[in-house]
Amino acid sequence: MKHLKLVLTIVGLACLPLLGAGKVPGYCQIPETAPVLLDKAPNLNPNVVRLALKAYDCALLLGYKNPKQILTIIDYSLPSTQKRMWVVNVQTKQVLYNVLVAQGKFTGAFIAKYFSNKPQSKQSSIGLFQTNGTYQGHNGLSLRLIGLDVGFNDKAASRDIVIHGAWYVSDDFVKRFGRLGTSWGCPAVSKTVVGPLINTIKDGTFVFSYYPNPTWLSQSKFLNCALPN
Repeated sequence: MKHLKLVLTIVGLACLPLLGAGKVPGYCQIPETAPVLLDKAPNLNPNVVRLALKAYDCALLLGYKNPKQILTIIDYSLPSTQKRMWVVNVQTKQVLYNVLVAQGKFTGAFIAKYFSNKPQSKQSSIGLFQTNGTYQGHNGLSLRLIGLDVGFNDKAASRDIVIHGAWYVSDDFVKRFGRLGTSWGCPAVSKTVVGPLINTIKDGTFVFSYYPNPTWLSQSKFLNCALPN
């Protein structure tokens, strides 16, 4: 119940009208944007999308840039068999992708339970990330991530947490094993979509990884900033 009250409080703050937002380049204007995205992605949790948009706006307020105005949302409260990664264009209010995404080996096999910012933990991290450049690694085309949430994901770069393609992320794998395979902490996606997806979100867009962790919900600067009203 405490977790639910905390989420609802933050979402309530996120839904306050941004009266001056139209004058600030890049602000997503949450009350207008959220319903459109939810209409186009009905399987997206309303609380999660509003928190993600709040984090997006807080990041802009704190001086981070997102020239493409693209936001990736990962909802780790959903099982790995569901398409729980969405890529949206905040400016056009379009849902560009909705795909499967893996979680860390020690985050859980089917349901995500455990998250970490520690090296060698092989767990996923929650919070707001910013995409960086790409490289060719042993998993092929990969996208570096910079963790912006201090204490929750800011060791992502040193942990080599990246978005990459993986053979164990597919509908066929789910049909065979009843779940996705797991990574060493990276949000791995299907090899069939990794190329266009990475090219869409690379170079400075935001990635919001959600799980109802009460400490993160109450302490993240991207969920608790005072937006203009």
